[in-house]
Amino acid sequence: MKNIVTHKGGCHCKEIEFEVTGEKDIKVLNCNCSICSMTQYKHYIISKNNFKLLKGSKFITTYKFNTNIAEHIFCSKCGIKSFYIPRSHPNKISVNANCIYSNTIKSIETIEFDGKNWEKAFNNLKENKEKK
Repeated sequence: MKNIVTHKGGCHCKEIEFEVTGEKDIKVLNCNCSICSMTQYKHYIISKNNFKLLKGSKFITTYKFNTNIAEHIFCSKCGIKSFYIPRSHPNKISVNANCIYSNTIKSIETIEFDGKNWEKAFNNLKENKEKK
């Protein structure tokens, strides 16, 4: 359990701040879908139990599109999406690893995710996870 830390992060203007309990060595998905590629979002997917919003609920705004499953959560002041509810894992939270500003991350393993071909990529991701 010594590899478990509390990562702190938030949006650009720091009106929204959060903390995440997780490992020092993290894995992120690098998605090439229309929204993630434009924003350079790096998905650090965690259990909702490991996420705590510290401040900023009044600055949260949500955007949905396409299937309306993903809840893209933005800061209404600076526009940064530091975390959201992903379509691929609707019972979890995806934190943008780029928005973690504490120095608690030791290493990042990046897994490429073909969001342009979402259904096929998600099935491959599930199959790879089940093999482990």
